[in-house]
Amino acid sequence: MSAEDGDFAARWKPKAQAAWRGALDMLFPPQALDGGPRPLAGGFTAETWSRIRFLDGPVCDGCGTPFDFDPGARCAACLARPRAFDAARAACLYDETSREPILQLKHADRLDLAPMFARWLSRAARELIEEADAIAPVPLHSFRLLRRRYNQAAEIARPLAVLSGTPYLPDALVRRRATATQAGKSGSGRRRNVANAFHVPASRASRVAGLRILLIDDVLTTGATAEGCARALKAAGAARVDVAVIARVQDTA
Repeated sequence: MSAEDGDFAARWKPKAQAAWRGALDMLFPPQALDGGPRPLAGGFTAETWSRIRFLDGPVCDGCGTPFDFDPGARCAACLARPRAFDAARAACLYDETSREPILQLKHADRLDLAPMFARWLSRAARELIEEADAIAPVPLHSFRLLRRRYNQAAEIARPLAVLSGTPYLPDALVRRRATATQAGKSGSGRRRNVANAFHVPASRASRVAGLRILLIDDVLTTGATAEGCARALKAAGAARVDVAVIARVQDTA
């Protein structure tokens, strides 16, 4: 292909894709992902969008907790106990509105929600993505993966890697111990639950050594899981580990 042919293809490919999407919308009109009235385009209804508390304002430079004003520093919790990961960002707060679609992705086979969440992260974690050498999902234990059939973190991480053009590392990090659910546990209980649960196999250590890894998960609560993953990646030689999640609780102290 000549340079002129390449330029022509580059100019017309987006237009062709838009025309194809328009034709599909005529044959199969978009449905609301939250089950509400039919939207003009694929996604949530306007009512749901208005209730989601996106984190567009100032946040802690460490864990991403929202601030009422921009202090240009880290929150008290991060100053009191430095995190194993370097920085975290969330697209929105975890509440009664955001919880339902996240749980649908996690437990109800709603994989159609994953690309939308990836787009949310591409905006919320833009600076971390730009600095990352690779994107990796928080892994599931093989037993839970067999039962659930997919890893919701991987379903978000994969389209995010494609969207950002960042290399994807789906299996560099493994969960070698089947941990109990984190639900209902205190911060210290969550840390004990995932202690030494994550591991980078020796055969894969060279894939993370010296790299800046962006770790993807669905929800950040106390940060215990993210910290366990970060410790394992850094023990294998990762230069930096950041975290991006769909949602985080208001206070993770």
